[in-house]
Amino acid sequence: MTSEIAPTIWYPEPELVFHPERTSERDIHPLRGLKRFGPHSRGLVQSPIRVATLAPKGESERLFAFMRELSQSVRPVERTDYLPDWPGFNTVFDMRVTAATKKCRVELDGSFESEMAQSAMPHVLLAEQLVRAIQPLEAFRSDFDVLFIYLPQRWERGFYGAGDDFDLHDHLKAYTAARGMPIQIVREDKALAYRCRASVMWRVGLALYAKAGGVPWKLADVDPETAYVGISYAVRSNGADKPRFVTCCSQVFDAEGAGLEFIAYDTADVQVQRDNPFLSQAEMFRVITRSMTLYRHRHGGRSPRRVMVHKSTEFKDAEVLGCFEALPLCEAVDLIQVVEDVGWRGARWERDQANSGGKAAAFPIKRGSLIGLGEREALLWMHGAVETLGPKTYFQGQRGTPRPIRLVRHAGHGTWDDSARAALALSKMNWNNDGLYDPLPVTMSYAKVLARVLKRMTNLGSTPYQFRFFM
Repeated sequence: MTSEIAPTIWYPEPELVFHPERTSERDIHPLRGLKRFGPHSRGLVQSPIRVATLAPKGESERLFAFMRELSQSVRPVERTDYLPDWPGFNTVFDMRVTAATKKCRVELDGSFESEMAQSAMPHVLLAEQLVRAIQPLEAFRSDFDVLFIYLPQRWERGFYGAGDDFDLHDHLKAYTAARGMPIQIVREDKALAYRCRASVMWRVGLALYAKAGGVPWKLADVDPETAYVGISYAVRSNGADKPRFVTCCSQVFDAEGAGLEFIAYDTADVQVQRDNPFLSQAEMFRVITRSMTLYRHRHGGRSPRRVMVHKSTEFKDAEVLGCFEALPLCEAVDLIQVVEDVGWRGARWERDQANSGGKAAAFPIKRGSLIGLGEREALLWMHGAVETLGPKTYFQGQRGTPRPIRLVRHAGHGTWDDSARAALALSKMNWNNDGLYDPLPVTMSYAKVLARVLKRMTNLGSTPYQFRFFM
């Protein structure tokens, strides 16, 4: 027995493509690529993007000023080694943003604020007031594309519930998503008052374009016949002593990383172990079958040659059997558990001729480093130093010792190359932030978002949902 671990393998930073035909228009930096080439779906989103507004009485102008700011250029004052100048929404996306008609501009009467200040449940009161104000906009849904909701800092007591699982952001998303209404929450402290205006403009501009139906970028150099499925569960009470489980994924991503729709439904056919739900063979068969139907619908009836399924918990034997039963014609099926919370850490050590023992490097371990822990497990550093982004090494966040995720293979064989490359590439497909990457593949990070919001929805239909309503 030896204490030595396997040699480190390194995978380069995945590239993104910004045009459906001109595949030479690519970059590893998402924002730099957008600025150079424009969005992947240029010309396919109706211009202008019409924005409805909801604000406290007399404060709509703050949202209108924010929309005007989106069209102005500004330089970053933070993360200057990563953030490009913001040249304006029109320049980046080749389209305009405008306020919707007057009937799509709602102001909330402030008479409830004194009551909220005295209330023991201010979050319930605020949520009711906002939902009541949104309801009339349903009649004018065809007159706007995205709804901006302004939340001033003085309402902060109502953003979260004391002692319960309430989150105003997720509550509003659940209500509006069920009605096919994409929203952008504009908080005073995080959007209007944040010091780096370039950072705000990139984040909100990118989210606004995606919520209006745009595709900013896709993945380059991936297997066109592979489908990626993310599975997660949301748990909520049904009012009795027994919990009810909502299976909120499958979200299916194709080879280019596009996963614009997902399926969700309630099920009680689960087993619970250590607070984690596990599906029966029949339910896993149902999930994967519906996922493949969604994939074929988006790909002209064609089935994928290979399917890679991600989830945060282990695959029980019944779940493995359900997956294989649903995928009898696939040449390869990979069932990968993605474990986020691991105890491993890694430091980067450099050879030094003057010191036989070497020395600690100036930067941490490189993103894309993988260490095998055997045939079934490996550590993959999704977070770490990136040396190919520019003239200097880039380390997102600039602090801390990067920790890896642990990949556990419950089905599949061969090297870790495909699984590692897929996880790294899918970490760059979150259109709701301005970072170089996420710490998780989008199959897992989107699943978390969906789980939070879906458990607050009272009715789950049988038709697929568009993810842009949940962003």
